[in-house]
Amino acid sequence: QLQLVESGGGLVQPGGSLRLSCAASGFTLDRYTIGWFRQAPGKEREGVSCMRNSDGSTYYADSVKGRFTISRANATVYLQMNSLKPEDTAVYYCVADGPLPWAAQALCVLRGKSASWGQGTQVTVSS
Repeated sequence: QLQLVESGGGLVQPGGSLRLSCAASGFTLDRYTIGWFRQAPGKEREGVSCMRNSDGSTYYADSVKGRFTISRANATVYLQMNSLKPEDTAVYYCVADGPLPWAAQALCVLRGKSASWGQGTQVTVSS
């Protein structure tokens, strides 16, 4: 059974950094496209960053480009978040879509509803 478990959220000051982790189990991660979504109160869900594991290609939303980095080590997916801003405050979710190798942008922009989701981790950026 596919399972995604996020960790690493918390409270951080503006300009600070956090690294989110997502432990994946129950499926072969190599065959999936994975990513991170977020949802802030009163806002629509947003695909933040996605990566197609078959070739390592990535996608970043304009709002995080240059500040966030998605990566993977074995069965764990990471989201390194630097230069955090108050508008980054949200619940962050790890998602996986497959086993077809969907393009990273396709997952982040189009296929969120079709993906499997973790339970989420809260990130709060505030002074």
